[in-house]
Amino acid sequence: MSKSNLKILTVGFSEEESSLLRSELVNIQLLKNVCNMADIESALNERDWDVMLSNHDSLLFNSIDAFNLLIESNKDIPFIIYSNESDDDTIISALHCGVNDYVQKDSILRLAHVIEKEVRNVEVRRERNRTQNQIFRLAYYDELTGLPKWNLFFEESSSLLAEIAKSNANAGFYLVNVERITHVNGIYDPSIGDLLIKQISSRLSTLVNHNCLLTRINDCQFAFFNAEVTDSESVQNFANQIIKLAISPILINKLEFYVTLNIGVCVYPADGKDVAKLFTNAENTLLNTQYLWKNSCMYYTKEISKTVARRLELKESLFYAIEDKELLLHYQPIVDLESGNLTGVEALVRWHHPKFGMLLPEKFIPLAKETGLIVDLSKWVLKQACKQARMWHEAGFKSLSMTINISAIEFDQAKLIGHIEGVLAETGMPPELLELDIAESVLMQDAEMSVKILQSLKEIGVRIAIDDFGIGYSSMSYLKHFPIDILKIDRSLTHDIIFDSNSSEIILAIIGLARSLNYSVLAEGIETKEQFDFLYSLKCNRAQGYLFSKPIPAEEILLLLEHRNS
Repeated sequence: MSKSNLKILTVGFSEEESSLLRSELVNIQLLKNVCNMADIESALNERDWDVMLSNHDSLLFNSIDAFNLLIESNKDIPFIIYSNESDDDTIISALHCGVNDYVQKDSILRLAHVIEKEVRNVEVRRERNRTQNQIFRLAYYDELTGLPKWNLFFEESSSLLAEIAKSNANAGFYLVNVERITHVNGIYDPSIGDLLIKQISSRLSTLVNHNCLLTRINDCQFAFFNAEVTDSESVQNFANQIIKLAISPILINKLEFYVTLNIGVCVYPADGKDVAKLFTNAENTLLNTQYLWKNSCMYYTKEISKTVARRLELKESLFYAIEDKELLLHYQPIVDLESGNLTGVEALVRWHHPKFGMLLPEKFIPLAKETGLIVDLSKWVLKQACKQARMWHEAGFKSLSMTINISAIEFDQAKLIGHIEGVLAETGMPPELLELDIAESVLMQDAEMSVKILQSLKEIGVRIAIDDFGIGYSSMSYLKHFPIDILKIDRSLTHDIIFDSNSSEIILAIIGLARSLNYSVLAEGIETKEQFDFLYSLKCNRAQGYLFSKPIPAEEILLLLEHRNS
């Protein structure tokens, strides 16, 4: 036989017949004989048998009753009748009911062959079921967390929604975006990020029951469908429960991780009458939570749909903005505080949209980052700004510097160095007059790699500024190794220097730090003379802000330069 150590349950045989079977069949580990329905049921509950072998005697024992009991147990065990009964109608009736085979007594070799065949068939069926179960699990369950994937979640939540609709009840859809997962993956081994996701999933799963479903959408997004909320208070209470799960740190390999999350909330039926619509509206709502405090929720409104529709229209038209010459640059003057001279400008992109008018960067730069167009857009800015600077130099203002911003996506581009070299060569822009602003947070994502990139930039001859300094989390041990020239004090600090002693103390420390490291300091967002006087007293090198000028077109910069020159 293909399988050794068979466990066979015989039913309806005499003790003598049972003993004979034990001696004639090989590879038997266990053979147990039972003779009534109660004992059959007990034996089936006792263990999984490889074969059930039943006597059939129309006067003493009915095999079909035993077979029906096996069917009710939902166990896949071959059922073979071994009997002296030779009536064709009886045999055909038994096979028609589903009995696996019918063997005449005293045909022990045939019985052994049938048992071997049926046991093999069971093994094939079980292997096929295991494969199908595995395929089902891969198709419908997230491999990392074990949570239902979207397709299963959608099916089950739609079924719940159909039941809710009959009673005119409410339901809540919660799209949960967990932040800092990408940040963790960028710093630590990917296995740490996986463990973090699993623990977040485990916490969220504590809220799940038969009326509250959870799915993982992607690396950092989860969704709940809660059919137990009844009113606005209970909708908010459930959101609060989700937020509460993110408050305490997650401990992995003796490291503490704090995560934050935002939630887009939709309520059935007001915000959508099917799961797909609820998801879409929750997703649109979540796009607007970037302006909220962390660990908060936002409810869907019709105004959000309008905002998202406009956003989508902007995203689609952004692809053609450069080609259609809709982008332009404005320039904000940078002033030397000691002399009062205009020593440079910062190039700031604007989009003159044919439908929405003049758009500031905050309206479309996030879209450019999402679509990957930020690289092409930034290349355009660099080239146009350098061409404009050369025009001013040729007009007699040869020392005027040009500042442009380098985004996180650009900074990670392998071709960044070559592109900057190419633009400098094409436009004739002196590299020492080009200043590149790179945000502090960008540099600290991978400080060691940042040092290498900055060194390559310095070899070109350009000047490097750390933007938004003072509000991030720079490590001083790395800061002294960064080959930079300028620290730019963020406008959030300069705005409060007169009224907030903490801000003024931070600025004092930054200027002292810069002086010790031989960096110059540029203060952003200067709007009042009091701010100017404070920075002047600390010997801050340069500043920019509305006190001097807002960002203006190139021709107005030329007028300023000529006016100051005269």
